[in-house]
Amino acid sequence: MDPKEIEIHGGGSFNKSFDKYLGEFVYGGIDGCVTTFAVVSGAVGAELSSAIIIILGFANLFADGFAMSVGAFLSSKTKKDNFNKHKQLEYWEIDHMPEMEKQEIREVYMAKGFEGVILEEIVKTITADKDRWVDVMMKEELHMMEDTRSSFIIGAVTYVSFILVGLVPLTVYVIDYVNPSIDNPFLWSSVLTAIGFSIIGALKAKVNETSVWRGVAETLILGIIAASVAYFVGDLLENIIQS
Repeated sequence: MDPKEIEIHGGGSFNKSFDKYLGEFVYGGIDGCVTTFAVVSGAVGAELSSAIIIILGFANLFADGFAMSVGAFLSSKTKKDNFNKHKQLEYWEIDHMPEMEKQEIREVYMAKGFEGVILEEIVKTITADKDRWVDVMMKEELHMMEDTRSSFIIGAVTYVSFILVGLVPLTVYVIDYVNPSIDNPFLWSSVLTAIGFSIIGALKAKVNETSVWRGVAETLILGIIAASVAYFVGDLLENIIQS
């Protein structure tokens, strides 16, 4: 098979599918990295042991990741249900109030600058097919676009991304717990987390079609703020409890 055909039928298809869910992967990863590193920072500020940091980190990782994925699934499903409800309503209105619906099509295209014979031809062409008629009404009147992505995959991608990227701040502590040989686990955890933030920030820039440097900087700043707050709260609570 020609290499171009392989790209079209193989890699190209995979890349297209991945791009469809890239937004969920990015935001799941950002949330996973931020929340887990915040837990690590707070625990370090409170001078907790590596074992406690691992327990708190993994508990937060899997519980928050599941909650976020369920939220993403339900949000997507709600949008789909709302779209289908309005779509069925448009079919009902076309069946029971066709002249009124034709007038609405006419008004939509009058607002776009069409008039006279051309306008009437547009109305006639659109209303000759019920499915096309409904599609136009959904887009032009209700400004609603159908999301053809799977709600289940949206939730799954969010969860997997949350777990994978959220593991980054904990990796050093797991290694240090198994084989205590790292002088400053928090420093190395911070370095790895910064790298993770940078990669996710670059992907975020692709999703939002903005500057890569801006995406990386925004994500790093967000992580630094969250970690700083958690660290100082942990340190404050530790001092209060011991005093």
